[in-house]
Amino acid sequence: MPTPDFILSLREKIGHDPLWLVGVTACVEDGAGRVLLGKRADTGRWALVSGINEPGEEPADTAVREVLEETGVAAVPMALVGVKADARLITYANGDQTRYLDVLFLCHAADDEAAAQAHVGDDESTAVGWFALDALPEPLQPSTVERLERVRAWRERADAGDASALFGWEGAR
Repeated sequence: MPTPDFILSLREKIGHDPLWLVGVTACVEDGAGRVLLGKRADTGRWALVSGINEPGEEPADTAVREVLEETGVAAVPMALVGVKADARLITYANGDQTRYLDVLFLCHAADDEAAAQAHVGDDESTAVGWFALDALPEPLQPSTVERLERVRAWRERADAGDASALFGWEGAR
């Protein structure tokens, strides 16, 4: 997918200087508890669906939009798992520098029919598929490994009745 217009406009003013963006990640599960992954065209690694939040767009809406655009799956956000500032400065091939605030949602496919619609929806992925957590494909994007761990830890907190899970707060780590 091309760079969003609002970023191109900002880049005209700031050049390659670091830009703080909100990224949204969707951990989408089907009725069998499998997770939806796409094989990224740029790295060849399998990853959760993610994308950049557009100005004024609700982050949950970003998750739904990105999942539909990239995989053809209608997703429903179920919980805010976490909000995490990524301290890493990412430098892209064109020299642009970015840092992200990642908003991670646990989502479900709208229904079995929606899950069956999984397909490559744009040029960001070369393949998409549903995978059991104990049979994930390789190689996985490192951020996906970390985010799946965040989902697991969130579930543990939620199951234990930890109120912080309600707000996606992960505590000091």
